[in-house]
Amino acid sequence: MKILKSLKGRDFLKIQDYSKEELWTIIKLAQDLKVQYYAGKKIIPFLSGKSIGLIFQKPSTRTRISFEVAVYQLGGNALYLNWNDLQLGRGETISDTGKVLSRYLDGIMARVYSQKDLEILATAATIPVINGLSDLYHPCQALSDLLTIYEKKGYLEGLNLTFIGDGSDNMCHSLIVASTKMGMNITISSPKEYEPNEKILEMANSNAKLSGSKIKIINSPEDAVKDADIIYTDVWVSMGQEKETKKRIEVFPPYQVNRDLIRHAPNDVMVMHCLPAHRGLEITDEVIDSEMSIVWDQAENRLHLQKAILALLI
Repeated sequence: MKILKSLKGRDFLKIQDYSKEELWTIIKLAQDLKVQYYAGKKIIPFLSGKSIGLIFQKPSTRTRISFEVAVYQLGGNALYLNWNDLQLGRGETISDTGKVLSRYLDGIMARVYSQKDLEILATAATIPVINGLSDLYHPCQALSDLLTIYEKKGYLEGLNLTFIGDGSDNMCHSLIVASTKMGMNITISSPKEYEPNEKILEMANSNAKLSGSKIKIINSPEDAVKDADIIYTDVWVSMGQEKETKKRIEVFPPYQVNRDLIRHAPNDVMVMHCLPAHRGLEITDEVIDSEMSIVWDQAENRLHLQKAILALLI
């Protein structure tokens, strides 16, 4: 109960803001809610009578649908709010918008380009703000990924997660922080100029000293996957980076997750991708559709993990 009370009313902007114990509380509740869902049991209507605003500055499939369904399953009302359809699109400040929405809603999920904008919104709002994705972090995805790994392996501490591709993207950043919080080892394999943000690595190294996890940066993908329990990849060109497409498509092919790379990994390795996948670029059909892929369980778990976040925070 102490942890439940400590979570109520808080923002979920990045995983670093939460303790290992608090993160386990979210994961375990998500697991319980998933069991109830498949058992056909009625889920406690944690959001009965509550309205959640879902603000989208970026397009979305999984984030929008999983959050709308999550709110519905918890008995609440979800409002889809396109950034450009709000007065934000006509110059109203983010701060003013946060103050006004706090008078109408019980919580906000925002999928935005800038982490700074998200933090301005959270500072102005008097209700919980949840990060549905920003340029720096994708915390809901990363925490649901840990739920998926925990389901498959039965534990997290000491597991080896290897990220292949763009080490500077929001997904890799969130996985670095989440892994080091929970005691998982993480290896990042990317081209030299696309290695993770230095400040995030400093933060993760501090986490690692407490949790016992190890962080490695290995430019060779073949060497990086040798001890991997899980291989994780993401798109080479994220939203907002379209101008860099030509350069990135030339740089990243050696970091494709394909059968040749998998041969360097242990026989029981599992493969993850946060989706959408650009098949034939960062990952091949034969890998993403293989038995080693846990991508579809990973996608489903966004729903259950986000129900847990909504229930605990709001």
